[in-house]
Amino acid sequence: MNIDEFSMDFFSLKGKTALVTGGNSGLGLAFSTALAKAGANLFIPSAVMDEGEARQLIEKQGNVVELMEIDITKAGAPEKVIKACVKKFETLDILINNAGICRSNPVLEFDRNDWDPMVAVNLTAAFELSHEAAKIMIPQKSGKMINICSLFSYLGGQGSAAYAATKHGIAGLTKAYCDELAQYNIQVNGIAPGYYATELTTATRSNPETNKRVLEHIPTNRWGELLDLMGTAVFLASQASDYVNGHVLVVDGGYRVR
Repeated sequence: MNIDEFSMDFFSLKGKTALVTGGNSGLGLAFSTALAKAGANLFIPSAVMDEGEARQLIEKQGNVVELMEIDITKAGAPEKVIKACVKKFETLDILINNAGICRSNPVLEFDRNDWDPMVAVNLTAAFELSHEAAKIMIPQKSGKMINICSLFSYLGGQGSAAYAATKHGIAGLTKAYCDELAQYNIQVNGIAPGYYATELTTATRSNPETNKRVLEHIPTNRWGELLDLMGTAVFLASQASDYVNGHVLVVDGGYRVR
């Protein structure tokens, strides 16, 4: 291929099928909407099923969306999810392991009641879904897996050892799966969002002291918006990133440089 063959069609996801866990709310809804705008059909499994906004935003693009209410941490659930997706769309081209939870407690109060659910959602379910998706992608010799990591894939994290551990873990899984699946033309990458203006950060942003502390650490001097992540997801899901593999792309406004 020579450089003259490059076109903006490399970013198109027309005719592709994407599965986004928790893709009906928060960051997941931004990823789902971005992929739909690029042309993909969506399969969205979620433990909390509110499909109104997701269905509206995706079908507005002329794409098909299928939503499935399921707890992906239950035994056998990841296999059911992948099979249901393939039954509906006949294939699976893109997997975004987005679903995640965070619980906080001081170190002496942080026990298995906090640890176990976070490991189950943030890490084990992502591993099992990736494992099942690989069964589809390896025979078709193509696929994109995108794991939603975090700044805490690189940092510590007071009050939430499990969150930092699982986010370090998902970054490690990204690299390990790349090492095994690249030979089958499957790209496995991660996105590490920084500090974003979402419902989860409302308390931090509304407190002048903590808000100031965060902004002083971000060279762009603003909180991230969901729009800031959408292009990254499309890039990593598209042909434009076919030689990007095993990479965790940090989207943090420069937070890590300070």
